[in-house]
Amino acid sequence: MKKSVTYLKEKARSRRKLAIRKRIFGTAERPRLVVFRSLTNIYAQIIDDEVGKTLVSMSTLVKEESFNGKTKIDKSFEVGEKLAKRALDKGITQVCFDRAGYKFHGRVKALAEGARKAGLNF
Repeated sequence: MKKSVTYLKEKARSRRKLAIRKRIFGTAERPRLVVFRSLTNIYAQIIDDEVGKTLVSMSTLVKEESFNGKTKIDKSFEVGEKLAKRALDKGITQVCFDRAGYKFHGRVKALAEGARKAGLNF
């Protein structure tokens, strides 16, 4: 039986995700910044894995923010900047970046660059 291209891509991503998560663990001093990307939106969270708690989150679905009329890469960059500002307000300056199996280019890279520009270190 022939497997679909979507199935194979998702299987490859899940394999990459597990390989990354073996090495990355968020602590109180250095929480984990994890990215999820759907077809239209991007979501980012800063998580303390020791407690199992989300400290800060941001996405393109946040009601008080407007992302209209921008490309997906521009939206991702802006989400990274706003996430970093929220993190800095809570006293978080160092994070470890978890790309969740996505390749580091396009929207994932734009989010990381936005967070770095706003002051997060990773």
